[in-house]
Amino acid sequence: MKKDRAAILSDALPYIQQYAGKTVVVKYGGNAMTNAELKQAVMSDIVLLSLVGIRIVLVHGGGPEINAMLEKVGKESKFVNGLRYTDKETMDIVQMVLCGKVNKDLVDMLHLHNGKAVGLCGLDGHLIEAEQKDESLGLVGEITAVNPQIINDVLDKGYIPVISTVASGANGEVYNINADTAAARIAAEVKAANLILMTDIVGLLEDKDDENTLIYSVGVSEVPYLKKQGIVSGGMIPKIDCCVEAVRRGVPKANIIDGRIPHSILIELLTNEGAGTMIVS
Repeated sequence: MKKDRAAILSDALPYIQQYAGKTVVVKYGGNAMTNAELKQAVMSDIVLLSLVGIRIVLVHGGGPEINAMLEKVGKESKFVNGLRYTDKETMDIVQMVLCGKVNKDLVDMLHLHNGKAVGLCGLDGHLIEAEQKDESLGLVGEITAVNPQIINDVLDKGYIPVISTVASGANGEVYNINADTAAARIAAEVKAANLILMTDIVGLLEDKDDENTLIYSVGVSEVPYLKKQGIVSGGMIPKIDCCVEAVRRGVPKANIIDGRIPHSILIELLTNEGAGTMIVS
């Protein structure tokens, strides 16, 4: 048993060396965010990676918490093409829940695992700027710019930036931004070595009903064909598109991993196995 543990650590060394001093953006959401055991595993993984010299940027969602708060105030959750319809009242709740409770809870959890973290939102330092995406979606934003200086400052001081994805409009509006989309743009702007999107599925499947048909690697040029074949479909389309966007903007690779597996981030970054589907140029 001791030999096995030593071998695991030894095998991780080349990957630690490969990523040391580099930035990795992790989009955190889904089951890994609502399951208490998985949440603890994610927090410990992020602290571990930070302690071995990898600069982790944590971008988070918070859909279930927003739904719960809307329910408490008697407001119905509405979705249009998979995006939350966001009127002014909903936007106030999104900002309160994401930038307040969810963000600060994650910062506190990282500190409980002996990590150093700072909570940010897209309004801080005008980190994320946006304009209205579509009138039918209300205050859902389309990113126009990401200003990474505040992220780099926090990383340079040895802290883990924890980012909630609301954005500033040109005239003082506040917009709701899809967390996958924000993570992809942030990864490009901080020149990340890797973007990791945590999901509730094993990755891209050749047969959506058979988890044994996982596609381990996809080139950006293959994506249109996979869409045409119906392999990239439904909720996987926006996730793959975010990965493609990140890679096209200079991120060497982007990974969609199964957040339901404990320590899937470590498996992806520090082992030869990987934990999902990798999109490369």
